Amino acid sequence: MSEETAPYGSGTPAAAPGPAPARRVRTHHLREMKERGDKITMLTAYDMYTAATFDEAGIDLLLVGDSASNNVLGNETSLPITVDELLPLTRAVAGAARRAMVVGDLPFGSYQASPEQGYLTAVRFMKEAGAHCVKLEGGVEMVPVIEKLTRGGIPVMAHIGFTPQSEHALGGYRVQGRGETADRVRRDALAVQEAGAFAVVMEMVPGDVAAEISAELAIPTIGIGAGAGCDGQVLVWQDAFGLRTGRMARFVKQYADVHSVLLEGARAYAADVKGGTFPAPEHTF
Repeated sequence: MSEETAPYGSGTPAAAPGPAPARRVRTHHLREMKERGDKITMLTAYDMYTAATFDEAGIDLLLVGDSASNNVLGNETSLPITVDELLPLTRAVAGAARRAMVVGDLPFGSYQASPEQGYLTAVRFMKEAGAHCVKLEGGVEMVPVIEKLTRGGIPVMAHIGFTPQSEHALGGYRVQGRGETADRVRRDALAVQEAGAFAVVMEMVPGDVAAEISAELAIPTIGIGAGAGCDGQVLVWQDAFGLRTGRMARFVKQYADVHSVLLEGARAYAADVKGGTFPAPEHTF
């Protein structure tokens, strides 16, 4: 089987043995993975080292999310971050990832005004930062923007259900798609698919609703708090690997305790410096 026709799956290694570069994940690979029933993996990344590490681990998609606002820049929500703040983070991730598709997240206020505004913002992520596609929030109301971007050659990942940029309009962090509102989430999903989105994130949607939508759509669904019936999953890496401490959302599973490792290392460093054991002769020119 040739490299060009070899199937993709979440277990695909980051790079083949030897000097040959890894083959980049593309939108059609994700569609093929859905058709085969292979699950899709996505994590956030905001710098070159985490991007390279997750890429080596075989993660399919790296999202440079507007969640950098509260996970990197220290804001309370995702709303304050700007395009100019996200672009260098996206550039760092895109430069480090050899295989994973890099998703640039369009921040609040950078695409909602008009399809033209959305297109110009997305172009910056593609040209200046090297993103392979962009993500935007919204369903039916974002159809004109998605159509404008896809006609202009920009792949779009949609984001429906709970949309953090609309948290104030939605009344806070609340599950979307319960009861009668399930039809609204379904309409949003079908609308973004029809508009040309290549995939859709569903956040905080009841698992049974998300599973039904995933079965109905031809494009892949990526869940976060939307159950195992989605075609893939995404988590914020600081949550998944324990850099952030404190209370976590119900949908977060922690796979490591990075905070404790860093804390132990920092304390050991401080003790060596204060005790005069670092730098030792072997660390001195």
